[in-house]
Amino acid sequence: MSDSNPSILSHVSLGTNHFEKAVAFYDQVLGTLGCKRVLDFPNAVAYGKQFPEFWVQAPIDGQRANVGNGTHFGFIASSKEAVHAFHQAALAAGATDDGAPGPRPQYGAPYYGCFVRDLDGHKIEASFWDESAGGAHGV
Repeated sequence: MSDSNPSILSHVSLGTNHFEKAVAFYDQVLGTLGCKRVLDFPNAVAYGKQFPEFWVQAPIDGQRANVGNGTHFGFIASSKEAVHAFHQAALAAGATDDGAPGPRPQYGAPYYGCFVRDLDGHKIEASFWDESAGGAHGV
C-alpha cells in the first residue's frame, strides 16, 4: 500500500463559545504559518494549506464548548522565525502565553517551539524540527 501523504490525521476541530472572535484570532495566528481559510460556513471555518485540516466551530450539540485537560494541538512551523511570529501574533490577538519560543530538550534536540492558550483556553503549539540540531526526535 502506497501513501504519499505524510500526515497521520485528517483534521481536528476546536469548539468555541466566541465564534467571530475565534475566527479572527485564527485568521491572524495561522496566517503566520502559511495557513488560510479553505472552507467557510455560518458556524464553522476550516483552515489549511491545501485542504481542511483544522476547524474552529460552535459545538454541533448547541452546548458550551469546554477545554480538554491535557489536550493540545501542535502546528508545524517552517522555521524558528515562524515559531516566533506565531507566538507574537497569538499574544497580539489575545492569547495567553503558555511557553515562550525556544528549545525543549525533553522533546528531543531538534525541537523548537512555543505554546499559547487561545481565546477559549485551548492549548495550541507551533513547533519547528531543526534537523541541524542533531539528536533523535522525542515525544
